[in-house]
Amino acid sequence: GITIFAQSRTSDVCYGNTTLPCSGKRHMGLRLGLYMLITCSITITIVGNLGLIISIAHFKKLHSPTNFLILSLATADMFLGLFIMPYSMVRTVENCWYFGSSFCKIHYCCDLTLSVVSIFHLCTIAIDRFSAVCDPLHYHTKVTMPVIRRSIFFCWLAPALFSIGVVASNSHASGVEGYEILVNCFSLCPITFNKLWSIVIFLTCFFAPGSVMAGIYVKIFLVSQKHVKLLKHNKHGSSIAISKKEDRKAAKKLGILMGVFLSCWFPLFITFLVDPFSNFSTPEIVFEVFNWFSYINSTCNPILYGFLYPWFRKAMKYIISCQLCDRNACINNMF
Repeated sequence: GITIFAQSRTSDVCYGNTTLPCSGKRHMGLRLGLYMLITCSITITIVGNLGLIISIAHFKKLHSPTNFLILSLATADMFLGLFIMPYSMVRTVENCWYFGSSFCKIHYCCDLTLSVVSIFHLCTIAIDRFSAVCDPLHYHTKVTMPVIRRSIFFCWLAPALFSIGVVASNSHASGVEGYEILVNCFSLCPITFNKLWSIVIFLTCFFAPGSVMAGIYVKIFLVSQKHVKLLKHNKHGSSIAISKKEDRKAAKKLGILMGVFLSCWFPLFITFLVDPFSNFSTPEIVFEVFNWFSYINSTCNPILYGFLYPWFRKAMKYIISCQLCDRNACINNMF
Protein backbone atom coordinates (compact mmCIF):
# COMPACT_ATOMS: atom_id res chain seq x y z
CA GLY A 1 0.00 0.00 0.00
CA ILE A 2 0.92 3.67 -0.24
CA THR A 3 1.70 4.29 3.42
CA ILE A 4 3.68 1.08 3.84
CA PHE A 5 5.76 1.71 0.71
CA ALA A 6 6.50 5.31 1.69
CA GLN A 7 7.51 4.31 5.20
CA SER A 8 9.85 1.64 3.85
CA ARG A 9 11.68 4.29 1.79
CA THR A 10 12.04 7.01 4.43
CA SER A 11 15.79 6.66 4.30
CA ASP A 12 15.70 7.98 0.73
CA VAL A 13 15.53 11.72 0.26
CA CYS A 14 14.15 13.55 -2.77
CA TYR A 15 16.06 16.77 -3.38
CA GLY A 16 14.44 19.34 -5.66
CA ASN A 17 13.57 17.76 -8.98
CA THR A 18 15.72 14.68 -8.46
CA THR A 19 13.76 11.51 -9.11
CA LEU A 20 14.93 8.18 -7.74
CA PRO A 21 15.01 5.23 -10.15
CA CYS A 22 12.12 2.78 -10.29
CA SER A 23 12.34 -0.39 -8.25
CA GLY A 24 10.80 -3.82 -8.56
CA LYS A 25 10.74 -4.15 -12.36
CA ARG A 26 9.11 -7.29 -13.68
CA HIS A 27 10.85 -10.13 -15.53
CA MET A 28 11.35 -9.46 -19.25
CA GLY A 29 9.24 -12.47 -20.32
CA LEU A 30 6.34 -11.39 -18.12
CA ARG A 31 6.56 -7.83 -19.42
CA LEU A 32 6.45 -8.95 -23.06
CA GLY A 33 3.47 -11.19 -22.36
CA LEU A 34 1.61 -8.38 -20.59
CA TYR A 35 2.38 -5.93 -23.41
CA MET A 36 0.96 -8.35 -25.99
CA LEU A 37 -2.16 -9.12 -23.95
CA ILE A 38 -2.94 -5.50 -23.07
CA THR A 39 -2.20 -4.30 -26.61
CA CYS A 40 -4.83 -6.73 -27.89
CA SER A 41 -7.34 -5.30 -25.42
CA ILE A 42 -6.51 -1.73 -26.46
CA THR A 43 -6.81 -2.61 -30.16
CA ILE A 44 -10.21 -4.24 -29.68
CA THR A 45 -11.38 -1.23 -27.66
CA ILE A 46 -10.34 1.26 -30.33
CA VAL A 47 -11.40 -0.72 -33.41
CA GLY A 48 -14.68 -1.98 -31.93
CA ASN A 49 -15.83 1.43 -30.77
CA LEU A 50 -14.63 3.12 -33.96
CA GLY A 51 -16.70 0.64 -35.98
CA LEU A 52 -19.72 1.47 -33.85
CA ILE A 53 -19.17 5.21 -34.35
CA ILE A 54 -18.80 4.90 -38.13
CA SER A 55 -21.86 2.64 -38.41
CA ILE A 56 -24.23 4.97 -36.56
CA ALA A 57 -22.80 8.17 -38.07
CA HIS A 58 -22.83 6.93 -41.68
CA PHE A 59 -26.09 5.01 -42.07
CA LYS A 60 -29.09 7.31 -41.85
CA LYS A 61 -31.42 4.47 -40.87
CA LEU A 62 -29.46 4.18 -37.64
CA HIS A 63 -29.99 7.83 -36.66
CA SER A 64 -32.19 7.33 -33.60
CA PRO A 65 -32.07 8.78 -30.06
CA THR A 66 -30.89 5.50 -28.56
CA ASN A 67 -28.18 5.02 -31.17
CA PHE A 68 -26.85 8.54 -30.67
CA LEU A 69 -26.44 7.69 -26.98
CA ILE A 70 -24.55 4.55 -28.01
CA LEU A 71 -22.42 6.63 -30.41
CA SER A 72 -21.49 9.02 -27.59
CA LEU A 73 -20.69 6.08 -25.31
CA ALA A 74 -18.50 4.55 -28.02
CA THR A 75 -16.67 7.88 -28.39
CA ALA A 76 -15.83 7.95 -24.68
CA ASP A 77 -14.69 4.32 -24.76
CA MET A 78 -12.57 4.92 -27.88
CA PHE A 79 -10.92 7.96 -26.26
CA LEU A 80 -10.16 5.79 -23.24
CA GLY A 81 -8.47 3.26 -25.51
CA LEU A 82 -6.54 5.92 -27.43
CA PHE A 83 -5.39 8.31 -24.72
CA ILE A 84 -5.57 6.53 -21.36
CA MET A 85 -5.00 2.80 -21.70
CA PRO A 86 -1.56 3.02 -23.43
CA TYR A 87 -0.05 5.05 -20.56
CA SER A 88 -1.73 2.81 -17.99
CA MET A 89 -0.24 -0.18 -19.84
CA VAL A 90 3.28 1.18 -19.42
CA ARG A 91 2.64 1.95 -15.74
CA THR A 92 1.29 -1.55 -15.13
CA VAL A 93 3.91 -3.50 -17.07
CA GLU A 94 6.98 -1.49 -16.07
CA ASN A 95 5.77 -0.92 -12.49
CA CYS A 96 6.89 2.67 -13.00
CA TRP A 97 5.61 6.06 -14.23
CA TYR A 98 7.93 7.61 -16.84
CA PHE A 99 5.80 10.62 -17.77
CA GLY A 100 6.32 13.02 -14.86
CA SER A 101 4.22 14.17 -11.91
CA SER A 102 2.35 16.84 -13.92
CA PHE A 103 1.19 14.36 -16.54
CA CYS A 104 0.26 11.98 -13.73
CA LYS A 105 -2.41 14.51 -12.69
CA ILE A 106 -3.60 14.96 -16.27
CA HIS A 107 -3.77 11.21 -16.83
CA TYR A 108 -5.55 10.69 -13.52
CA CYS A 109 -8.08 13.40 -14.33
CA CYS A 110 -8.80 12.17 -17.89
CA ASP A 111 -8.97 8.54 -16.74
CA LEU A 112 -11.55 9.36 -14.08
CA THR A 113 -13.51 11.60 -16.47
CA LEU A 114 -13.80 9.08 -19.32
CA SER A 115 -14.56 6.19 -16.96
CA VAL A 116 -17.41 8.09 -15.28
CA VAL A 117 -18.64 9.36 -18.68
CA SER A 118 -18.91 5.74 -19.79
CA ILE A 119 -20.81 4.74 -16.64
CA PHE A 120 -23.20 7.69 -16.94
CA HIS A 121 -23.92 6.78 -20.57
CA LEU A 122 -24.72 3.20 -19.58
CA CYS A 123 -27.17 4.54 -17.00
CA THR A 124 -28.74 6.96 -19.51
CA ILE A 125 -29.16 4.19 -22.07
CA ALA A 126 -30.92 2.12 -19.41
CA ILE A 127 -33.32 5.02 -18.73
CA ASP A 128 -33.94 5.36 -22.47
CA ARG A 129 -34.78 1.65 -22.80
CA PHE A 130 -37.04 1.87 -19.75
CA SER A 131 -39.04 4.63 -21.41
CA ALA A 132 -39.24 2.72 -24.70
CA VAL A 133 -40.46 -0.53 -23.13
CA CYS A 134 -42.61 0.72 -20.28
CA ASP A 135 -44.15 3.79 -21.92
CA PRO A 136 -44.00 3.11 -25.69
CA LEU A 137 -46.98 5.35 -26.57
CA HIS A 138 -45.27 8.48 -25.26
CA TYR A 139 -41.64 7.49 -25.96
CA HIS A 140 -41.26 9.42 -29.22
CA THR A 141 -42.78 12.58 -27.76
CA LYS A 142 -40.72 12.44 -24.57
CA VAL A 143 -37.38 11.20 -25.93
CA THR A 144 -36.59 13.73 -28.66
CA MET A 145 -33.23 14.74 -30.13
CA PRO A 146 -33.02 17.92 -27.99
CA VAL A 147 -33.56 15.75 -24.90
CA ILE A 148 -30.85 13.34 -26.06
CA ARG A 149 -28.42 16.18 -26.78
CA ARG A 150 -28.95 17.58 -23.28
CA SER A 151 -28.47 14.12 -21.78
CA ILE A 152 -25.23 13.60 -23.70
CA PHE A 153 -24.01 17.06 -22.69
CA PHE A 154 -24.67 16.27 -19.02
CA CYS A 155 -22.98 12.85 -19.28
CA TRP A 156 -19.80 14.57 -20.46
CA LEU A 157 -19.87 17.83 -18.50
CA ALA A 158 -20.67 16.51 -15.01
CA PRO A 159 -17.84 13.92 -14.89
CA ALA A 160 -15.37 16.42 -16.39
CA LEU A 161 -16.13 19.11 -13.80
CA PHE A 162 -16.13 16.54 -11.01
CA SER A 163 -12.78 15.03 -12.04
CA ILE A 164 -11.07 18.36 -12.62
CA GLY A 165 -12.28 19.63 -9.24
CA VAL A 166 -11.11 16.53 -7.37
CA VAL A 167 -7.77 15.92 -9.09
CA ALA A 168 -6.63 19.49 -9.85
CA SER A 169 -7.16 20.48 -6.23
CA ASN A 170 -5.41 17.28 -5.11
CA SER A 171 -8.24 16.80 -2.61
CA HIS A 172 -8.47 13.10 -3.49
CA ALA A 173 -5.07 12.53 -1.85
CA SER A 174 -5.41 15.09 0.95
CA GLY A 175 -4.20 13.57 4.19
CA VAL A 176 -2.78 10.47 2.48
CA GLU A 177 0.68 10.04 3.96
CA GLY A 178 3.42 9.47 1.38
CA TYR A 179 1.38 10.17 -1.76
CA GLU A 180 3.39 13.22 -2.90
CA ILE A 181 6.66 11.41 -2.12
CA LEU A 182 5.70 8.49 -4.36
CA VAL A 183 4.69 10.77 -7.23
CA ASN A 184 7.55 13.27 -7.05
CA CYS A 185 10.43 11.07 -5.90
CA PHE A 186 9.80 7.47 -6.88
CA SER A 187 8.41 7.77 -10.44
CA LEU A 188 5.02 6.34 -9.46
CA CYS A 189 1.46 7.43 -10.21
CA PRO A 190 -0.58 5.48 -7.62
CA ILE A 191 -4.36 5.16 -7.75
CA THR A 192 -5.78 6.34 -4.45
CA PHE A 193 -8.55 8.26 -2.72
CA ASN A 194 -8.76 9.40 0.89
CA LYS A 195 -11.63 8.33 3.16
CA LEU A 196 -13.98 11.16 2.18
CA TRP A 197 -13.52 10.86 -1.55
CA SER A 198 -13.54 7.07 -1.53
CA ILE A 199 -17.09 7.21 -0.15
CA VAL A 200 -18.14 9.98 -2.54
CA ILE A 201 -16.65 8.19 -5.58
CA PHE A 202 -18.27 4.89 -4.62
CA LEU A 203 -21.73 6.40 -4.08
CA THR A 204 -21.88 8.84 -7.00
CA CYS A 205 -19.92 6.99 -9.67
CA PHE A 206 -20.91 3.37 -9.01
CA PHE A 207 -23.61 2.74 -6.43
CA ALA A 208 -26.12 5.36 -7.64
CA PRO A 209 -25.89 4.66 -11.41
CA GLY A 210 -25.51 0.92 -10.79
CA SER A 211 -28.64 0.86 -8.62
CA VAL A 212 -30.58 2.83 -11.23
CA MET A 213 -29.47 0.42 -13.97
CA ALA A 214 -30.30 -2.66 -11.92
CA GLY A 215 -33.72 -1.32 -10.93
CA ILE A 216 -34.57 -0.32 -14.49
CA TYR A 217 -33.50 -3.61 -16.03
CA VAL A 218 -35.48 -5.57 -13.41
CA LYS A 219 -38.51 -3.41 -14.20
CA ILE A 220 -38.06 -3.99 -17.94
CA PHE A 221 -37.91 -7.74 -17.35
CA LEU A 222 -41.08 -7.67 -15.23
CA VAL A 223 -42.91 -5.62 -17.87
CA SER A 224 -41.83 -8.09 -20.54
CA GLN A 225 -43.20 -10.94 -18.42
CA LYS A 226 -46.46 -9.06 -18.08
CA HIS A 227 -46.68 -8.65 -21.86
CA VAL A 228 -46.25 -12.39 -22.30
CA LYS A 229 -49.12 -13.08 -19.89
CA LEU A 230 -51.37 -10.70 -21.83
CA LEU A 231 -50.48 -12.43 -25.09
CA LYS A 232 -51.47 -15.77 -23.63
CA HIS A 233 -55.02 -14.52 -23.29
CA ASN A 234 -55.25 -12.68 -26.60
CA LYS A 235 -53.07 -14.32 -29.24
CA HIS A 236 -52.59 -17.66 -30.92
CA GLY A 237 -50.04 -20.24 -29.90
CA SER A 238 -47.47 -19.21 -32.52
CA SER A 239 -47.49 -15.63 -31.21
CA ILE A 240 -47.06 -16.89 -27.67
CA ALA A 241 -44.05 -18.98 -28.69
CA ILE A 242 -42.43 -16.03 -30.47
CA SER A 243 -43.07 -13.77 -27.48
CA LYS A 244 -41.55 -16.27 -25.08
CA LYS A 245 -38.50 -16.56 -27.31
CA GLU A 246 -38.12 -12.78 -27.49
CA ASP A 247 -38.60 -12.52 -23.73
CA ARG A 248 -35.84 -15.06 -23.14
CA LYS A 249 -33.56 -13.15 -25.48
CA ALA A 250 -34.34 -9.89 -23.70
CA ALA A 251 -33.71 -11.45 -20.30
CA LYS A 252 -30.42 -12.90 -21.55
CA LYS A 253 -29.26 -9.53 -22.87
CA LEU A 254 -30.19 -7.79 -19.62
CA GLY A 255 -28.36 -10.42 -17.61
CA ILE A 256 -25.24 -10.05 -19.75
CA LEU A 257 -25.30 -6.25 -19.55
CA MET A 258 -25.61 -6.13 -15.78
CA GLY A 259 -23.25 -9.05 -15.24
CA VAL A 260 -20.44 -7.51 -17.28
CA PHE A 261 -20.94 -4.05 -15.76
CA LEU A 262 -20.83 -5.37 -12.18
CA SER A 263 -17.95 -7.76 -12.88
CA CYS A 264 -15.82 -5.02 -14.42
CA TRP A 265 -16.48 -2.17 -12.00
CA PHE A 266 -17.40 -3.66 -8.61
CA PRO A 267 -13.89 -4.93 -7.67
CA LEU A 268 -12.26 -1.53 -8.30
CA PHE A 269 -14.89 0.58 -6.56
CA ILE A 270 -15.11 -1.69 -3.53
CA THR A 271 -11.30 -1.52 -3.26
CA PHE A 272 -11.47 2.29 -3.48
CA LEU A 273 -13.99 2.20 -0.63
CA VAL A 274 -12.14 -0.21 1.65
CA ASP A 275 -8.50 0.81 1.09
CA PRO A 276 -8.46 4.13 3.05
CA PHE A 277 -10.07 2.44 6.05
CA SER A 278 -7.40 -0.29 6.06
CA ASN A 279 -4.52 2.21 6.25
CA PHE A 280 -3.91 1.95 2.48
CA SER A 281 -2.56 -1.55 2.83
CA THR A 282 -3.95 -2.84 -0.48
CA PRO A 283 -1.03 -3.93 -2.72
CA GLU A 284 -0.56 -1.74 -5.79
CA ILE A 285 -0.80 -4.79 -8.06
CA VAL A 286 -4.38 -5.35 -6.85
CA PHE A 287 -5.30 -1.81 -7.89
CA GLU A 288 -3.69 -2.32 -11.28
CA VAL A 289 -5.54 -5.59 -11.94
CA PHE A 290 -8.91 -4.21 -10.87
CA ASN A 291 -8.27 -1.02 -12.84
CA TRP A 292 -7.81 -3.10 -15.98
CA PHE A 293 -11.03 -4.94 -15.19
CA SER A 294 -12.77 -1.56 -15.40
CA TYR A 295 -11.06 -0.78 -18.72
CA ILE A 296 -12.30 -4.11 -20.08
CA ASN A 297 -15.84 -2.75 -19.75
CA SER A 298 -14.98 -0.27 -22.51
CA THR A 299 -13.65 -3.19 -24.55
CA CYS A 300 -16.89 -5.10 -24.05
CA ASN A 301 -19.28 -2.19 -24.68
CA PRO A 302 -19.13 -2.33 -28.50
CA ILE A 303 -19.84 -6.05 -28.23
CA LEU A 304 -22.69 -5.64 -25.77
CA TYR A 305 -24.29 -2.62 -27.46
CA GLY A 306 -23.25 -3.50 -30.99
CA PHE A 307 -22.56 -7.11 -31.84
CA LEU A 308 -25.72 -8.27 -30.01
CA TYR A 309 -27.76 -6.41 -32.63
CA PRO A 310 -28.04 -7.56 -36.28
CA TRP A 311 -27.89 -4.02 -37.66
CA PHE A 312 -24.37 -3.58 -36.33
CA ARG A 313 -23.18 -6.84 -37.85
CA LYS A 314 -24.65 -5.77 -41.19
CA ALA A 315 -23.05 -2.32 -40.95
CA MET A 316 -19.65 -3.88 -40.14
CA LYS A 317 -19.90 -6.00 -43.30
CA TYR A 318 -20.28 -2.79 -45.30
CA ILE A 319 -17.28 -1.25 -43.53
CA ILE A 320 -15.02 -4.29 -43.89
CA SER A 321 -15.94 -4.78 -47.57
CA CYS A 322 -15.24 -1.06 -48.25
CA GLN A 323 -18.77 -0.42 -49.52
CA LEU A 324 -19.18 2.80 -47.56
CA CYS A 325 -18.18 4.82 -50.61
CA ASP A 326 -21.11 3.53 -52.63
CA ARG A 327 -23.45 6.38 -53.51
CA ASN A 328 -26.51 4.86 -51.85
CA ALA A 329 -24.78 3.05 -48.99
CA CYS A 330 -25.78 5.61 -46.36
CA ILE A 331 -29.51 5.08 -47.01
CA ASN A 332 -29.47 1.28 -46.98
CA ASN A 333 -31.80 -0.42 -44.54
CA MET A 334 -29.76 -1.95 -41.71
CA PHE A 335 -32.69 -3.68 -40.01
